Amino acid sequence: MAERGSGTAADEAAADVEAARRRLAIAQAALLTALTAGGPVPDGFDPRRIRIQRQALAAKRAGVLARIAPELPEIMGEGYRAAALAYAGATPLTGGYRQDAIGLARHVLAGDRLPPGPERQRLERWLRAHADHPARKGRLARLLRGRGQSHG
Repeated sequence: MAERGSGTAADEAAADVEAARRRLAIAQAALLTALTAGGPVPDGFDPRRIRIQRQALAAKRAGVLARIAPELPEIMGEGYRAAALAYAGATPLTGGYRQDAIGLARHVLAGDRLPPGPERQRLERWLRAHADHPARKGRLARLLRGRGQSHG
């Protein structure tokens, strides 16, 4: 029976694949940072196209936040869009949209984007009410939880 080789070529191929995966992961992270967190445009990408896509993603995120937490644009008025775009352009989405809405409120309050007055007080109340509670579950989750409970 012939013995198999030492695997040196296979080991080198596996190391090459792993190195390529690491390079790809780094490049993907750089692109994602450029698109969602205001990071520099990676080499090989058109800065103009990245800027356009970054703006589109920030606008989409501002719209989603307005649907998830409709009180925010109501409280902030005309300043909502600019504040949401600035926040989205500099802050990556990490904890879901409800947490993102809370982050936006904190960002606005910390940056003094809302002057003292009734709107600021309403935003502070909104933040206290939402930041202290875990994310609400949807209707399906409530129904499924209800099935596991016995009544009686």
